[in-house]
Amino acid sequence: MELAMIGLGRMGAAMTERLIRKGHRVIAFDRAQAAMERVARAGAQAVASLSELRTALPAPRIIWIMAPAGAAVDEILAELLPLVEPGDILIDGGNSYFRDTLRRAAAVPAGVHYVDVGVSGGIWGGAEGYCLMIGGPDAAVRNLRPIFEALAPDA
Repeated sequence: MELAMIGLGRMGAAMTERLIRKGHRVIAFDRAQAAMERVARAGAQAVASLSELRTALPAPRIIWIMAPAGAAVDEILAELLPLVEPGDILIDGGNSYFRDTLRRAAAVPAGVHYVDVGVSGGIWGGAEGYCLMIGGPDAAVRNLRPIFEALAPDA
């Protein structure tokens, strides 16, 4: 599958690398150039802006936000929401407070799916796999299954 990863800190970068190892194509964005260079060496396509990220992915887009819970997620969404279209899936992987998740899901444009994925596993998850606590519309979650399976511990 093809997806975007926004936020390439320790976990976001390790998740990106794991997804690439498992055969997925990842478009990556972070404000830190060094973080983008790291995942580019692993095979991700680094882009310079969210607008470029949008055009690098075919519709419908899967966009994973791996930013710390709170204001960082809201800031990314403020810039990202004008760029998404019906059918796109936004994933918040930052272990957000459930009330924030409900507020954000209500704010996405009609037809855009908002999925909340709590991620546990730390930097070791890149090698061992991550525990994922997934919530969102059934059809969107089913569509994302190959991504979740790639991130989960190997059976």
